[in-house]
Amino acid sequence: MKQINYYDMLRLKRWNTPTIYNGWEAISKHANTDPGCFNTDETRDFMPQMGVMVGRAVTVVIEPSNPAHKAANAENPMGYYEYIAGVEGPKIVIVQDLDKPAVIGSFWGEINSNLHKALGCLGTITDGAIRDVDEMTNVGFKAIARRFCVGHANVCPIKWGCDVTVFGCVVKPGQLIHADKHGFMAIPPEDEERLLDASLFLDNNELNAFVKRVSLSSGMTRAEILRAIVDGKADFTDAYAKKFKGDGEW
Repeated sequence: MKQINYYDMLRLKRWNTPTIYNGWEAISKHANTDPGCFNTDETRDFMPQMGVMVGRAVTVVIEPSNPAHKAANAENPMGYYEYIAGVEGPKIVIVQDLDKPAVIGSFWGEINSNLHKALGCLGTITDGAIRDVDEMTNVGFKAIARRFCVGHANVCPIKWGCDVTVFGCVVKPGQLIHADKHGFMAIPPEDEERLLDASLFLDNNELNAFVKRVSLSSGMTRAEILRAIVDGKADFTDAYAKKFKGDGEW
């Protein structure tokens, strides 16, 4: 299974996450309802103006309500940051908060966002909370989270580089993540290499079939509009069949 390079990650930022989903379902052997590939719980994008975020998942688990973790973390205070620094970027920090649905404290704020930005991270997806959102925005660190909070409590990394479950989706370290205001996808490794071409194809043909062929301002009659929709769907179905086989292979 071949991983895409940084250049192709930048190209994937051209499309929103729903469009990437459309391309993914054309090539994947996973069901398009598989919750292991995208969030099922509602997310909130606190910096929608930053647009799409694409990168490799680096994972961490926290439990801000438990003071015992701070003593354990003191024995290896740099272990987590060494893990983050050792992963090639761009990276997205996926944080599982064991306190949810309660919110006791935030892993994110001005200091941690600056530290992670310096280590090559673009932003975070956390099922916990964030604070210092203005400072996070100023440094260019995007956050998709559940809510705000005011404090940090006993927050510290307790596990990292492990599978985490956030917003109903299991994310593995190193997975390709595509995220925006709609939610996020954790791309299965076997689907990664073909994702860009599939998304491009589906996006172009959707436009050709349903937008370019039907213009409500063109003076068409209702019958002509309906015929254009039918013909557009037929053209799209034909192009799809030529591009993708029924078994999901190219």
